[in-house]
Order: sequence, then structure tokens, then C-alpha cells
Amino acid sequence: MIKQQRLVLWVSILASFVAFLDGSVVNVALPAISHDLGGGLVTQQWVVDAYLITLGALILLAGSLSDLFGRKKILAWGLIGFAVTSILCAIAPTDTILIAARALQGVAGALLVPSSLAIIISSFSGEAQGKAIGSWTAWTGISFVIGPLLGGFLVDALSWRWIFAINVLPIVVCLWLLGRLHDPQSTKHIKVDTLGALLCSAGLSATVFALIEQPHYSWGSTNILIPLIAGTAMLLTFMWYESQNKAAMLPLSLFKQRNFSFGNLATITIYAGLSIATFLIAIFLQQVSGYSAFMAGMALLPVTIIMFFLSSRFGALAGKLGPRWFMTGGPILAGIGFLLMSSAGSQVHYWSELFPGIVVFGLGLSVTVAPLTSAVLGSIDARHAGIASAVNNAIARIAGLIGIAMIGIVISGHLDTESFRRAIIVTAGLLFAGGLISAIGIQNTSTSKKQGLA
Repeated sequence: MIKQQRLVLWVSILASFVAFLDGSVVNVALPAISHDLGGGLVTQQWVVDAYLITLGALILLAGSLSDLFGRKKILAWGLIGFAVTSILCAIAPTDTILIAARALQGVAGALLVPSSLAIIISSFSGEAQGKAIGSWTAWTGISFVIGPLLGGFLVDALSWRWIFAINVLPIVVCLWLLGRLHDPQSTKHIKVDTLGALLCSAGLSATVFALIEQPHYSWGSTNILIPLIAGTAMLLTFMWYESQNKAAMLPLSLFKQRNFSFGNLATITIYAGLSIATFLIAIFLQQVSGYSAFMAGMALLPVTIIMFFLSSRFGALAGKLGPRWFMTGGPILAGIGFLLMSSAGSQVHYWSELFPGIVVFGLGLSVTVAPLTSAVLGSIDARHAGIASAVNNAIARIAGLIGIAMIGIVISGHLDTESFRRAIIVTAGLLFAGGLISAIGIQNTSTSKKQGLA
């Protein structure tokens, strides 16, 4: 790997890590945010989902912008925008302003992900490209579980506002590294899928609004029915429009590949379950069991450690043996881990009631992550690896968005021991579904073995 390629990898990983870390670091700060700004569970859901709505809806559109204006330029815009919106979040005086700032932060985050992927695709080829994408994916996965630990420390030691303000430091470092990077590809004259982005964003926003606000109304209320029906209609229109649009930001032709299609279907259930669980564990430990924010963040530390040491090993095995049975067994093992946590009472004893399940969950997640990437990208032509990975990341974020929006329905608007157990069982069910989908749909093709992203 030459010096410029190492620089590309560092820039890509750091830029994406900041975007995905911010999606999970906020979870342990939600009780403190709600205490300061008010709003209860609904505000907590919107603080998370406002970010995921714009991030998930605009990731693919941002890929077109990076081709139109240049990947290095879009990456720089995204980094600067993320720094500015992070400061807006840090100084937000009300919950409404914080939620609006989080939505803008998601827009900036969307600019970071596809541009960083596109730079990797342009700078690496062959086996080196697969390994580079694998490293990028592994770090984005680690950010998903390390966020609560960092967030908990900052909330207890300083203030919840620092979980946003601290973003400025890695962004400054990333901009400095980006300044030393040569843009590996010239810009192209392409059409940007503006209508597709609007339909996707509006459809997601309306649907999520209905799911979050439903516990405060009823399914028969026009306050719920109108946005739910309108949101669903816009999402269906979005899918139809993308199938007709030659410049679609969501190229549906990719889903003709069996492993790509079933791999993304498994992604929906797996990441919806993970999002529900990590959201609720952090809040339950603080609001019901009286844990500090840092200790609530520490609860999931074993998952980070296990993934750090084992993910690459399981990725290598999946590259040799194929991803099917890893994607089958991994989610099921993770689901069993959550079932082991279902006995937790209001005064949680971590080592006996949570730790065993968290360890099993961490093992299952380590078995799943790299093989999932291998399955999704292994059957796709290397020329389309960037957009394929962007699609998978967008689906993962949207799955998390919908999962968190549905929490109010699962726990009936109130978090206590019984509702926490229901949510844990739902999480386990979603993970089991991911394993079943993989067993039925994923194939161990020769292509996937060659391109496993260990």
C-alpha cells in the first residue's frame, strides 16, 4: 500500500467514523438531554431519528453529488457542515432547536459516507480494494457500539453538550489530512436525482412521525393516519420512480443479484433489532436502574472488545467458506444473547443479569458483520462496489430509524421492567428473522468466496 493509499484509507475511515459514531454516541445522553430540555421519550426518539432520517435518505443522493462536484470537495463540505451543525447541537437552548440541528447534522453526515467510499473505490483495485472496503466497514461497525461508551464518559464528566462539541477535533484532523490528498477522480456531468431524494426524505419523515407519535393518539386518529398513509404513498412512489429513472440514486438493478437482495433484507431485520436494543439498554439502565451515563455506556464495552479481536477472523473464515452459515448462525447467536438479558429486573445486577447475554450478543455480532459485507458486495461487480456499499449502509440506517420510531409502540409509551423485556424479545425475534432470511436466501457462490471482505 503506497503512501497516498494509506492517506485515502485514513481520511475515509475517519470521516465515516465521525458520521456513524454520532448516530450511536447520543444514546446514553438522552436521559440527560430530556432532563435539561424536557419532552420525555418522544424527544429522545426524535433526537436520534431526526439525524437518521436525513442521513439515510440522502446518502445515495450524496454519491451523485460527489461525482458531479468532485469527491474531495464534497467530503470537505460534509466535514465543515458536520462541524458547524455539531456546534449548533451543542448550544441548542430547546429540544426543538436540537432536533432541527440534528436533522441538519444528518445532511452533512450523508455527504461524508459515499464520498469516502468513492475515494476508496477510485484509489484501490482488486484484492486491495476489497480489504480497504473491509477495513472501512469494520470501523463503521465498531463506531456503532463504541459510541455509548464515549457518550457516557462525556455526559458524566462534562455535559451532554460535549458529545456534539467534541466532533470538531477529529474533523479538524480529517480536514488537514484531506488537504494532503489528491482527488483521485475528475468530476463527471451527471444528473442528480433531486426528486428521488425529496420523495424518500418526505416519505420517511411522515412515516416516522406517525410511528413516534402514535402512543399519544390512536391508530384511528387523523394525526396518525394522514402522515402514515401519505408517507407510505410517497415511499411507494419513490420506489416506482427509481425503477423508471435512468439517474436513480437507488439503482434497483443491483437487487437482481440474489445475495445482494437477501443480504440487504437480512440487514433490515438485524439493524432494526440492534438499534432498538442499544437505544433502550442505555436509557433503561439510567432511568430505571439508576446507572450513571458512563456505566450505562460501559455496559456494552464487551461487545466492542469482542468485535475488535474476532470480526476479522470470522471475516477470513467467511471468505474461505462462504458467508451463508455465518450470517445464519451469527444473528441467531446474538438473538439468544438478548433473550439472556430478558430476566433483568428494575435493579439490574450487571454481572449476572446482563453480562452473559452481552458476551453472547458480542460473539453473534462478530460472526455476522464481516460475512454480511461479503455477502452484500461479493456478488456485485467490483465497479459497483461503492454504490452497493452505500445502498447497504443506507438500508442499515433506515432500518435503525424505523426500529427506534416503533419503540413507543413496543413499550406502550412507558419504559419499565416489563416493557423493557418486551423490547428485548422483539429484538431477539428480529435477529432470529435475519438468521432465517440468510439461511434461506444467501448462497456460498465462488464469487463471494473470492471477494470476501475480511
